[in-house]
Amino acid sequence: MGLEHAGLNHIFLNDFDKDSVATLKQNKPEWNSVLGDVKNIDFSDMSADVIQGGFPCQAFSYAGKGLGFTDIRGTMFFEFLRAIKEVKPKIAIGENVKGLEKHDEGKTLHTMIAELEKAGYRVRYKVLKSQYLDVPQKRERIMIIGIRKDLNIPFIFPKEKDYTISIREALENCPVSEGQVYPEKKRKILELIPPGGYWRDLPIELQKEYMGASFYLGGGKTGMARRLSWDEPSLTLTCAPAQKQTERCHPSETRPLNVREYARIQTFPDNWTFKGSIASQYKQIGNAVPVNLGYHMGRCIIAMLDNEPDQETMEVVENLPVLH
Repeated sequence: MGLEHAGLNHIFLNDFDKDSVATLKQNKPEWNSVLGDVKNIDFSDMSADVIQGGFPCQAFSYAGKGLGFTDIRGTMFFEFLRAIKEVKPKIAIGENVKGLEKHDEGKTLHTMIAELEKAGYRVRYKVLKSQYLDVPQKRERIMIIGIRKDLNIPFIFPKEKDYTISIREALENCPVSEGQVYPEKKRKILELIPPGGYWRDLPIELQKEYMGASFYLGGGKTGMARRLSWDEPSLTLTCAPAQKQTERCHPSETRPLNVREYARIQTFPDNWTFKGSIASQYKQIGNAVPVNLGYHMGRCIIAMLDNEPDQETMEVVENLPVLH
């Protein structure tokens, strides 16, 4: 949606999750949204200026050990790369969690960049902070840009803004919606947590009871029994708002964020609805690229294609990290 808002026209969309595709079809029936395993999709008859994909990286256990293409066969990145090779777009955009940068001591990202370069693309990447790009959420995502080597196209990334959007601003007049609820025992614990606080704000005996063995382990564990703060952007949304390690309790009410609040924080408009169970809706929203982050990347993609960067909101870069 963010890419469309920026001015890009979608030719083909694919997802393996039936609820995600049902959501796309319900909200954007004019989009060519296809349900199915990407491994079974033939891209060779498609033509596009841009391919964009998000892919998990858990399978890269041997990345970077000189095994070349066998490192990535069977992973979702392999399918992303296959689509690029078959379509040969001018620009390829890969999106992933910030942790990809250091996954397997950087070898995973090294392998990805090397394979994209072998496929005929110049590559740069950057970690973008959503909270400085009109998203009320502290969500960092790595963006990998590949530009076909035969084209004189600059690398352009969005410039960070000098402001953030608080949860208070984001959730103003938010529609009422369904959402998860806490079990009574957990609710009583979270009632004791102030806005912006977490488990260390509990009395010491309750800390020990709630945390169990974790109380005696190292690390701050700052996501546990965490209540969000009205005056800051949200912490990164996950696939469920009431996971013990990444609690996302409403700033003033003792409950998890509900579905529409989740959607607001990911900058979905209120008229964008989600199909499937409540758990599935949370998962779709939590897995999404924030719409406004997509919009700012989309503007940069168009500026790259037109070679017309907006100096106020974009930066032209050549010297970002490339691993070799």
